[in-house]
Amino acid sequence: MARPRRSQATRERLLTEGVAALLENGYHGTGIQEVVNRAQVPKGSFYNYFASKEDFAAHVIQFYAECFAKQLREALDEASDPLDGLRGFFRALMSDFEKNGYVGGCLIANLGGELEGSSVCRDQLRAGFTGWSDVVAEVLRDGQARKVVRRDVEARELAALLTEAWEGAVIRMKIEQSVESLERVVHHLLDGYILSKS
Repeated sequence: MARPRRSQATRERLLTEGVAALLENGYHGTGIQEVVNRAQVPKGSFYNYFASKEDFAAHVIQFYAECFAKQLREALDEASDPLDGLRGFFRALMSDFEKNGYVGGCLIANLGGELEGSSVCRDQLRAGFTGWSDVVAEVLRDGQARKVVRRDVEARELAALLTEAWEGAVIRMKIEQSVESLERVVHHLLDGYILSKS
């Protein structure tokens, strides 16, 4: 029997709806039926693209991380100064969180606490978080070269501090229904601790 034809558009629709469903309901609260209903794809077709729910989640995480990285790169490319681009990126995320009523947050942080038992998903979560931190490190390394970012701490360490603080603040934002915790991260780290004092 011939293998059914697969469509890139259908795959992306499933991944996009997977991101939305997982952000709203988490891994354990999301069923395949819900995803295919949202994507308007027959349930049997789902398995033409993904071997299992776990495989699907791993691909959703990868897709989300790629979209996130693209959004970050675009913010950096549009800014005249990389640090301003980073600030703009954080401000855009805060604006999106407010518009969406603080639902969702960051898929990588959300699933990190839910999928620690899945090595496949954990590998994708690690890669997504590392990729995001690596881009921030590039920006901070550039800032160090221009003497606007402190140089007594490696850019990689500063980026880890900033991204880890941001992710923790996203969790608090969801609890408090306010971006105040995110504002603190930007103010005290990006506009404070990370900047050069000389």
